[in-house]
Amino acid sequence: MADSNEPLIPDEHSRESFELPEHPPHHGHPSPRSDTPNAYVWTLTAIAGISGLLFGYDTGIISSTLLHLSPSLSPLPGTELSSLSKSLITSSTSLAALLSSPLSGALADRHGRKSAIYLADFLFILGAVWQAVAFSISDLVIGRFIVGLGVGVGSGVVPMYIAELAPASYRGRLTTLYTGCITGGQLLAYAVGWWSAEVFSEGVGWRVGVGLGAVPAVVQGVRLVWQPESPRWLVMRGRRTEAREVLRKVIGQEDDAGLGGEVGRRLGEIEEGVKRAREEEEGGEGWLDRWLDLWRDRQGRRALGVVCMLQGLQQFCGFNSLMYFSATIFSLLNFTNPTATSMLIASTNLLFTLIAFTLIDRIGRRRILLLSIPGMIIGLLLSAYAFSHLDLSSPSTTATLASPVYTTTALLSMLIYVSSYALGIGTVPWTAQTEVFKMQHRGLGNGLATGVNWGGNFVVGITFLGMLERWGGEGVFGVYAVVCAVGWWGVWRWFGDRGGTGLEEVEA
Repeated sequence: MADSNEPLIPDEHSRESFELPEHPPHHGHPSPRSDTPNAYVWTLTAIAGISGLLFGYDTGIISSTLLHLSPSLSPLPGTELSSLSKSLITSSTSLAALLSSPLSGALADRHGRKSAIYLADFLFILGAVWQAVAFSISDLVIGRFIVGLGVGVGSGVVPMYIAELAPASYRGRLTTLYTGCITGGQLLAYAVGWWSAEVFSEGVGWRVGVGLGAVPAVVQGVRLVWQPESPRWLVMRGRRTEAREVLRKVIGQEDDAGLGGEVGRRLGEIEEGVKRAREEEEGGEGWLDRWLDLWRDRQGRRALGVVCMLQGLQQFCGFNSLMYFSATIFSLLNFTNPTATSMLIASTNLLFTLIAFTLIDRIGRRRILLLSIPGMIIGLLLSAYAFSHLDLSSPSTTATLASPVYTTTALLSMLIYVSSYALGIGTVPWTAQTEVFKMQHRGLGNGLATGVNWGGNFVVGITFLGMLERWGGEGVFGVYAVVCAVGWWGVWRWFGDRGGTGLEEVEA
């Protein structure tokens, strides 16, 4: 059987794809039990993953909120908010995340992963409350901007934090849980949006929905008191005893002799990685010095290029336009309950993210992308075909009512697209960016790659409604299909895979 990490279409170009270094030989024979996550690791991952849930909740809650804002915030009574106002409200979060995520790695390297997550929680809480009491479009934009700052910090730091705690052979699955939390947050948001619209008046329900976004942040902030710091960061700061204690709990042994000295072995690997990183640093501790060091390093440049490509593809394929505006789209298609229909999309996303959890470490990051992106293209082309037969020029269109086969096709094509997205590009970039950088570049590299993610998110959010009005659904989804095709070629050409490699082995 072919190696799942090799290109599916091998040629002379396949050797140029970026790959993690091969596994160097280990000295000693650690017990296989040492590489299986214990209950402590699963708990740490779940608590850290609340940041992903907050990320997803913000993405999902705006979809239902946009349907009910006009009576409260429209500048002229009885009028709908303009597409520009809706786009600004939606994309303000992405813009803020674009600004904060590149700084998240430097913040995490200087003050620790936990401190960065605390900051994100504070911003989540402040932004949720600000939105709940908003009485103008500008108030709501400011509140969502504050939340976006928190989303940017959390999305830049949490995957790195999880990866630094995870055993190598389970790292893909544990970081996939972060993506699962994002999709779970989206589903929760749609459910809360539907519930709040049913229980409260139109001017109150959306405020309850956005305000409840503070609750998970409070829970995570309280629980972080008992959450350990990353052992790698502790070693970087000379806190060796604390790092050993964290590793002992993560590995699950009472003393270092219990599993053949596994704690000592892993601690030694981390210390060797830190030593090597310090030797390779070219002086300076500032952000510019770290950036120049990353750029001068050939492996670092290639790693940054590959993960930025993956994060860019994740956004420019248009997925978050569906998450942000699904209720608006289904409203135009004359679905009776647009928010409930959106829950079907979010449920599909969550289900296939969980399937990806079982596959990513088995068949490899590269192959899962090469197999799933064609499904996205098929779904987008079917959507373009369906929308080409629907008149969305006004909410009162009768073409939808006369063409149920096309509305059904539009819904099914979106389900194909979402399921394929969740299996591959929705998950792999977050895992890949935690694996490819050397230790001294990891914080900065993660922050920059996450910044590309949020830059794409902002562009998609600010342009989607305008593109839909000008080009129609067939034009928008056709463009996204072309992006996916180009992305597939980029993955085949440049992206290699060495899942299961220890993070310190990247230093070699």
